[in-house]
Amino acid sequence: MVKLNKNFNVYNFLSYEKDEVLKKQIVDLIIKHSNKCNEYKNIIKNLSHFNNNTKFENLPFIPVRLFKKYDLFSIQKKNIYKILTSSGTSGNVSKIYLDQQNAKKQIEVLHNIGSNHLGKQRMPMLVIDSNKIYKDKLDYSARKAAILGFSIFSSKTYFLLDDKLNLNLDLLIELLEKYKHQKILLFGFTFLVWDKLINYLKIKKIKLNDYHKNIILLHGGGWKKLEDLSVDNSLFKKEIKKLTGINKIINYYGMIEQTGSIFFECEYGYYHTSIYSDIIIRNNKLENIKYKNRGIIQLLSNVPTSYPGNSILTEDVGEIFGVDNCKCKRAGKYFKVYGRIPSAELRGCSNADL
Repeated sequence: MVKLNKNFNVYNFLSYEKDEVLKKQIVDLIIKHSNKCNEYKNIIKNLSHFNNNTKFENLPFIPVRLFKKYDLFSIQKKNIYKILTSSGTSGNVSKIYLDQQNAKKQIEVLHNIGSNHLGKQRMPMLVIDSNKIYKDKLDYSARKAAILGFSIFSSKTYFLLDDKLNLNLDLLIELLEKYKHQKILLFGFTFLVWDKLINYLKIKKIKLNDYHKNIILLHGGGWKKLEDLSVDNSLFKKEIKKLTGINKIINYYGMIEQTGSIFFECEYGYYHTSIYSDIIIRNNKLENIKYKNRGIIQLLSNVPTSYPGNSILTEDVGEIFGVDNCKCKRAGKYFKVYGRIPSAELRGCSNADL
């Protein structure tokens, strides 16, 4: 059993120390969800049979798109505290059902993971988004969930876009000047950072290099739109550094269907699993494949307790580069994400949806 100590952080534990513990936690949760969610029970029956002796890589998983088709939760309706929704067209969004306990656990896990990369001291948070989304009490979209979640690192939150999603440059410069001697968290969805900040600075031929030393840029999501524009992570960072001088740029990977088990990019450009999560890469036949081969990402987590999101087959392509030996000194598997799998392969994966 993994034992926590005063020096605990989410990356302290080598794989051999956490794997059996995490597996047992996930097995217990799969059994719990199967007993309390009939839809999930029927799906699992058609996918796989398992027991406590099942190998980690053979634990049953469900395709992420099932959250768009079914209401999957293992709590009583009266205990539903919040329903999170993914991005997508109307009627084609994932719905994630949380009770108060699971919502609290998500925040706790996010804090434990995020503080390893951002530090534990709260700082002014400048959000590249509009407070219109923040004010809507019925909106629990991925964007709003991210803003609310990361606000735990904020001493005060400011929104840099107006209701039409135009950048308020005067406010940005005012805040950068006001807090120029403090650490600042600049946060936004990747596409909004590119479209509303970087493109604006390029068009106006403005550089903000005077303020870069204390800024951390944290961004995630929205890569699909940038892929269509032929903008990858390398070009994104290059333009950010050129126009703002910011050197500490952290990309995160996660999804609303497994909120809380988020993956932060380390200084060497890799995402890392933590004590709460693991990753498996599968080929188009859904077979587990060796490290340093690209395939479909399966995510495992002990965070979802109110809905069956513990073992999910995503629609993303990734590659594991190693375990416990990244140059950043964080333990766990480290990996990269390359975007969505081709639509033909997506249709193939849907065969599991029976």
